[in-house]
Amino acid sequence: MKLHKEGTPTLLIGAIFLAGLPLTVHHFVGDGIFLYTLSSLCVLTYLLLLNFFRIPEKALIKDDNLIVAPCDGKVVVIEEVFEPEYLKENRRQISIFMSPLNVHNNLNGIAGLVSYFKYHPGKYLVAWHPKSSTENERTTYAIKHKSGREILQRQIAGALARRICWYVKPGDAVEQGSEYGFIKFGSRVDVFIPLDAEILVQLGQKTTGGETVIARW
Repeated sequence: MKLHKEGTPTLLIGAIFLAGLPLTVHHFVGDGIFLYTLSSLCVLTYLLLLNFFRIPEKALIKDDNLIVAPCDGKVVVIEEVFEPEYLKENRRQISIFMSPLNVHNNLNGIAGLVSYFKYHPGKYLVAWHPKSSTENERTTYAIKHKSGREILQRQIAGALARRICWYVKPGDAVEQGSEYGFIKFGSRVDVFIPLDAEILVQLGQKTTGGETVIARW
């Protein structure tokens, strides 16, 4: 199983702590039902950490006419909104919530050049809160296609997420489905697409980053 580089510190610290805890209990308390239960919980916790930081193989879509999902998760918002930070126009917003059980790397919905990027420190409201898009810790990231069309993607930290990572800067050329960032533990990604694009997902639908088509130009 391939693991994400952002998981290395967490997995190392987790391995030391989750292995050391049962050993400490065994030293001071000895064997018994409590030790066996604790050991099982430690193993389960570590397996969940491995699951969180896994990077599965994907059949990435490469198509200039399509916009693909930027992450694994569940569609929780589809609505027309005004995007005030960079695009400054009405767009269709598609929001995808990632639970702690989802893969949390974030992918480019289209190929193009990074036309805008900004990091915003902020709060840690639950990721589905209406104000999380404007008040939580987040990044705003726009990609301009060679045709001149742009989409905007926004990483939003949730109540459990305390670190947003990104690997792009303005002027970078990016490929559709390539990785541009990662959010640790429970979060959301908003995608702002032109109003004339055809929406191809529904509320409540599960998405797979790089594989699920969310819209067509």
